[in-house]
Amino acid sequence: MNYIKALNNPIFKTIAQASNELHIDSYVIGGFVRDYLLNRPLKKDIDVVAIGSGIDLALKVSELLPHKPKVQIFKNYGTAMLRYKDTDIEFVGARKESYQTESRNPKIEIGTLQDDQERRDFTINALAFSLNEDNYGTLIDPFNGVADLETKTLKTPLNPDITYSDDPLRMLRAIRFATQLKFEIEKESLEAIARNKDRISIISGERIVDEINKILSTDVPSVGFLLLYQTGLLDIILPELTALNNVEEIEGHTHKNNFYHTLEVVDNICPKTDDVWLRWSALLHDIGKAPTKRFNKKLGWTFHGHEFLGGKMVKKIFLRLHMPLNQKMRFVQKMVTMSSRPIVLSQDIVTDSAVRRLVFDAGEDVDDLMSLCEADITTKNPNKFKKYHNNFNIVRQKIVEVEERDHVRQFQPPITGEEIMELFKLKPSKEIGMLKEAVKEAILEGEIANDYNEAYQFILERAKKMGLKKV
Repeated sequence: MNYIKALNNPIFKTIAQASNELHIDSYVIGGFVRDYLLNRPLKKDIDVVAIGSGIDLALKVSELLPHKPKVQIFKNYGTAMLRYKDTDIEFVGARKESYQTESRNPKIEIGTLQDDQERRDFTINALAFSLNEDNYGTLIDPFNGVADLETKTLKTPLNPDITYSDDPLRMLRAIRFATQLKFEIEKESLEAIARNKDRISIISGERIVDEINKILSTDVPSVGFLLLYQTGLLDIILPELTALNNVEEIEGHTHKNNFYHTLEVVDNICPKTDDVWLRWSALLHDIGKAPTKRFNKKLGWTFHGHEFLGGKMVKKIFLRLHMPLNQKMRFVQKMVTMSSRPIVLSQDIVTDSAVRRLVFDAGEDVDDLMSLCEADITTKNPNKFKKYHNNFNIVRQKIVEVEERDHVRQFQPPITGEEIMELFKLKPSKEIGMLKEAVKEAILEGEIANDYNEAYQFILERAKKMGLKKV
């Protein structure tokens, strides 16, 4: 079947011309073809395979284009890339690969189109459109990838044990594609992932996190995390999560399954945010519950301090998986550590001082924190569900009122330490810190307004009690 319409981007004609001048065949392969056939939005990157040198083809294409785009060459991999308008195009020579046990980096040899399609991870990613003069636009589908698109099935072109053992990252890609595309992983392939799960140890944390981020960025991430759990991969990558899947009963008292609850929370937050770090916060918000779980005859099951411990565990996870140890990690830590604060507020009479402290501690992230806590409502009791959400609406309204009046979200003391030192002719000392802290506490408690004059009078009175005199 011919798909000339799929190749309406002018770049394809240029690649075809370059191929013809070099006397080599070329094909567009992989994600572009798959997404076109699925009627999905086409990504801004295209993979082209040349039966010859991919680098030479890229250079020739650049030469033929009016603006002569720069070609990035990766000699070690035999690949090259150029940017055409808003699209990245990668060129690679057709190759076959052989792998060593301890590495996912293969030994590469020159190959045929068939060799190149065989090395692809899934049949739906081995589809190719010809860019050659004699059969331009023809679909090349040696592994019935189109049939798999129709049945929404993920299969490997070759034996799945070989495919996954050779490059274990493909196991995560299988689960990510299943989640993104709403496909089923073929039974034999899914069993092969479980058999080869320990091979994931040769994959870098950065690569693993890249796939986890893509799973978290889908509409229903729980699909992917359940597959990760089912295959045993999750226990290797995030054992802190699988530790939550342990419900105990003592003297007739049980507690909810915090693993499945967590996946509900992640799914709940997705319609509210595309921020992958807020989604990470939802994923990790209860990780402190497994190590803090205790049974008390009077109280039943308790998880005292799980938020604080969970915040500390976040850093260990980020370190282990080589995730960014910057403001993104600090954001996730803050969300996990504060994850119960609005919940506690929503269960009590909401005082202005409690709301001020919440806004002060959360700062600019208070809205994200509220979204996380609302996603944390997973009760199946409709009356409780409605009540909790109504209570959160009250807290949100209080936040707006307090913020408009007291401006504590970006709190700055009305009087600086330098002004206090000048006022009492003091050098930097603990007394200065005590006065600044007293002003902050007085504002948060509502004793004084966040106002210079009120703060000035408060400091004079407090300093007098401390034996300090205005000079």
